[in-house]
Order: sequence, then structure tokens, then C-alpha cells
Amino acid sequence: MKLYSSLGLFVLATLIGAVVSAQENRVEKEIELGGLFTSGNTEEESLNFAGAIDIIQDDWEYRFSLDGLYSSSESEVKGQRLYGVALANYSFSENAYFRSRVSHENDRFSGFDSQSDITFSYGLGLLQNISNMDLSLDAGLGVRWSRLDNSDFDEPIVRLAGDYSWTISDTAVFSQELSAEAGSDSNIFRSVTSIETEIMENLSLRLSLKMKHQSDVPIDRERTDTETAVTLVMQF
Repeated sequence: MKLYSSLGLFVLATLIGAVVSAQENRVEKEIELGGLFTSGNTEEESLNFAGAIDIIQDDWEYRFSLDGLYSSSESEVKGQRLYGVALANYSFSENAYFRSRVSHENDRFSGFDSQSDITFSYGLGLLQNISNMDLSLDAGLGVRWSRLDNSDFDEPIVRLAGDYSWTISDTAVFSQELSAEAGSDSNIFRSVTSIETEIMENLSLRLSLKMKHQSDVPIDRERTDTETAVTLVMQF
């Protein structure tokens, strides 16, 4: 299955990259997995997975992530999505940075064959005086490429994003990510809300709500998609 193969290749690539760079850089890795499988009168399977690797070296920070969903019922595929992001941050002061970001999404049921974008942004880190909270905001310009019915078209975009985290206790963290990409043809809004509780060292339970809204979509497609998931997260 292509989805599982992509997950395996991603995990393998991140682990190899981490081993190669670990001697010189600080490397943080995370794998997230959740699933539901039933058989008998009803045959259903659903798999949510994600993986990320962060590499920090001096004033540079790199992050590579992959987020996926696969679900089927009675051997019929109901959902299949892959969303990958790669970004690089360069900090030129204690709380200001420049960000370059590339993303690619392949959602079988969105109506689009695929959508990709590249943006360049200026960002600020806020709430520096609050020990258990972090907030970063960035704004930038870029281009989005969309493929629909084997035809490609591009549009300039303005991207605004915010990332907030609150360490509630030694074992619980709340986070909220928001982004808006305003294009000449279509606007995309994303929200990821999660709360994570540590079960044991390096293993946590995460409850998350993901939302995506696109202002213009192909005929017979919904503008808003939501995903609610409970997953296990391993950090190492």
C-alpha cells in the first residue's frame, strides 16, 4: 500500500539523517500513531500517523514533518491523505527569525490531485517573560501550485501563521497552531489544537483536532475538513 510505504521511507530517512547529524547537531525526533481496526459484521480500519524531526545547529533550525491519514470501510477507501512540510529558520536575534517553508499535500478526496506551496517569512517570538508559555508569529509571501484534472495552475499567496504552546504542568502541554494562506484564486485556513499528557518517559497520549478550510474547491467537494484523533506519541 503506497501510504504505508511512504511512512516507512519517511521514518527510515529521518533516522538515517539523525544518525549522520547527531554528532554535530541537536536532534529531536517524534513519531505519532493511532488506529482503529474492526472485523466481523463491520470491517473498518483507520490509521492516523505523523513523524517529525528537528535539527538545531547554532542559529539554524530545520524541521521535516509528515502527517497522514488512511481509512476504509468494507474494503472501500474512505480517506487517504499525506501532508509533508519542510522548513528552515534562521535566528538573527534572540526573538526574531527568517523562515523558508515548503509543503506538499496529496489528498485523494479533496478534489485536487495535489497542492504545494513555498513561502518566505519574517517571524517573532513573543511571551519571552512567561516561563511556561511560547508564542511565535510570522508573515510572508510565496507561491502555491495546484494540480486539478492533470492541469497545473499557480497563484501568489500571503501567509500568516501563529504557534502557541502552554506547559500546563510537568506532564501536560496544550498547543495551538493557526495559519492563513490568502491566494489570488483561493484561501486556505488551517488549525491544529492539541493537548498532550505524558504517560511515561518519552511516551505521551495526544488528543488533537485538525481543521482545514479552503474557500474555493472543486464541484461536489466540502470546503471544510476536520479530524479528531487520539494517538500515542514517542519522542526520542
